[in-house]
Amino acid sequence: MRIALGNDHAGLGLKEHVRGVLLRLGHEVVDRGVDDDAPVDFPDITFATCDEVRRGRADRAVLVCGTGAGALMAANKITGIRCGLGHDVYSAHQAVEHDDANAIAIGAWLVGPATATEVLEAFLGATFDNDADTVRRVAKLRELELRSARELTDRD
Repeated sequence: MRIALGNDHAGLGLKEHVRGVLLRLGHEVVDRGVDDDAPVDFPDITFATCDEVRRGRADRAVLVCGTGAGALMAANKITGIRCGLGHDVYSAHQAVEHDDANAIAIGAWLVGPATATEVLEAFLGATFDNDADTVRRVAKLRELELRSARELTDRD
């Protein structure tokens, strides 16, 4: 797979480990993160990273910030992105299998290299289970995006 990798200054300490895991697993890495610890705004990095997925130039996105929470919130504001929080293995694969997640956010201050490796393996090894219940639920997630956009447009 082609993986878009994004990190802010707080995720810098885990970035090279994550990149190494992705490469070891045989994936191509598209780097949209920073390479120094100068403060940056995570919404900008998150958009640049997830936009690669949205435009079909990457299959999935991996976001690394301090807690993962900010990147998670930003990613889930982007149309077409479904981002899970990657602090444990079960949630990492369930987000893909049941929610068709195409991005994951990992908190570098909370997750060490060993857990990050297992989370990435689970996230990237998972596939959407595509049964009727999960297909219906993911369609409802897409409808929430559309409905929210329509409601904002209707108010203006």
